[in-house]
Parts: sequence; structure tokens; C-alpha cells
Amino acid sequence: MKTTLTRCAATSLAGALLCGPAADAHAQPAREPVTIEQFDRWMEELSNWGRWGEDDQIGAANLMTPEKRRAAAALVETGETVSLSHDFLTAEAADAAEPYVLQMRVNPEGQNSGDRVEVYFHGITYSHLDGLCHVFYKDRLYNGHDYRDVVTDGGCSLMDTTQMKDGLVTRGVLVDMPRLKGVPYLEPGTKLYREDIEAWEEFAGVRLGPGDALLLRTGRWVRRAEVGPTREMAGWDASVIPFLAERDIALLGADSVHEAANSVPGLRVNPIHRFAIVARGMNLLDNIDLDAAAETAARLGRWEFLLVIAPLRVPGGTGSPVNPIAIF
Repeated sequence: MKTTLTRCAATSLAGALLCGPAADAHAQPAREPVTIEQFDRWMEELSNWGRWGEDDQIGAANLMTPEKRRAAAALVETGETVSLSHDFLTAEAADAAEPYVLQMRVNPEGQNSGDRVEVYFHGITYSHLDGLCHVFYKDRLYNGHDYRDVVTDGGCSLMDTTQMKDGLVTRGVLVDMPRLKGVPYLEPGTKLYREDIEAWEEFAGVRLGPGDALLLRTGRWVRRAEVGPTREMAGWDASVIPFLAERDIALLGADSVHEAANSVPGLRVNPIHRFAIVARGMNLLDNIDLDAAAETAARLGRWEFLLVIAPLRVPGGTGSPVNPIAIF
């Protein structure tokens, strides 16, 4: 859906003036946090376990039906393609504890070269896709499997990366929170709520629905370039969990790790990751780069596009480095 943007909304990501009120994590009003008891109720009451049968291994990707993919393909107008991945970080930093290792092999006689790449891609550093055997909660994986029966030293016997071998294709909806709030980036620790999503829907002229990929831009990479790396990030508050279920979102993506810290006090694991993957069977795109896509979307005046994700076919794998592509 196209929407007419105001002049300030179409300015550069790095510009000082966009639209809306400034977003300051330290100025956010106090709210009652989600409790562990409430989170546990949502994990049970809003679960997708059994929805597609007890043998299901792809979870919310079932919502990416042929009809959904055809509708997403119909969004393509200009044919422009935009990468949603960030270059691998090469130096150790606050947000890059384990830089990737590149070993070159040069063969002068054969006139060729090759390389071996070693990377631990989970965490806050690399653009990657989380599979459904990646995390568990109270010892349970998606669809109720005990992780001890599935996750072994040799890999995952169920819900591994090969379950996504045919790709994930659906409508991507970009939610550009810095643009909405009139800042180049959100400060680390900024929490985002249901009303923020709904305000963005009104601003952008889109409505998230079943089978969609919700892609959150916080401006993490812009801030990193201007201020420097940090481990703390902006992201969703756990109170958005019912929204994700109500709208039947199929996949979450973010330029961060999705959630602001400590949105469920006392919970020792990330609530958005556990709810999305374990309860709903949703794949997650972590640490993607949405800056170029945001510029393209603002220029074209539309915040929805065809999203294509092709994970590596790794038997037993818990996920994959990926380079998602937005097609406008």
C-alpha cells in the first residue's frame, strides 16, 4: 500500500529532523512491567503447539502459504532489490566478542584462491536466522519437544535448518521507529510498545496481518557508526507479545536482538525470543540492517515489499547466517 509521506519523514536516516517526538530511553514514562507469571500464561494461552499437528517442524512458517507468497510477489513494482544483511564485523568490539575468522588459501600454480570462514553467528553480532531448535523454555522446544531428546552434540534431530530449505517468502513490513519518533536512532534501552506499532501503522498506511514478517528498525547501525558499539540495544517490551499472536505474525526481524533488556524482571532469558520461537514457532532474523531498505521505502512511499530469505541447508543446524532480500 502506498502512502504519502510528509517532507520531514522522507529526510535522511542520519538527519537531525524527521517526524514526531524525540525518543529518549531515559525519558520514557514508568510502566508496570510484565511479570514472570503473566509471561508464563502467555506462553501457554497464546501457543501454536499442535496447531499444525504434533509432527509439525516449521511452525509459523505454515502461514506463508502459496496464496500469501503470491500476494507478496504482487507488491513488486520497481523491481529494486535491497540487502537486509550487515557486513560481517571484522574487529572485536562491545557487540562483537567473536569476530569471524577468514583463512585464505592461494594456489599460484592453479591460478585460484579460496577461503575458509569460521563464525559463531548466534548472538548480537551477525545477521542471521534463528531456527526452531535454537532456544527452549522450561526444557521445552516448539511443539512441546523436550530439548534433551532433540538437541545433541551432533546437532538437532528435529526442526533443524534443513526444514527451511525451500526458503521463507512472504510480505515484509518495515517498522521504522526512529523515523516515526523524529530521531536518527533510538537510544539503547528504549522500549517499544503496542501503541508504537499501531502509531507506525497509521503513519505508514499499512496493517500487519497473518503470515507477515514484522521488521523493526531501531537505527542500531547508524548509532554504531556515530557513537560506537554497545551491547545494550533498543527493542520491544514484552508487553507486545499478545499483539504478535493477535495479528498472527509469521516472522520477526530486527537490526538488534528484538528486545530491550529487563522487560520481564527476574526472567533470566529473553522473553521475545522464547515466546516467538518456543510458543509460536516463529523464525527470527537477528542483527539485520534495515537502513538502506528504510531509505528506499521512504523514497517510494511504501513500507511493504516481497521478502525472500534463503538459509543455508545445514543438517542439524540451529539457524543460519543469511542475506535477506527486500524486493520493491
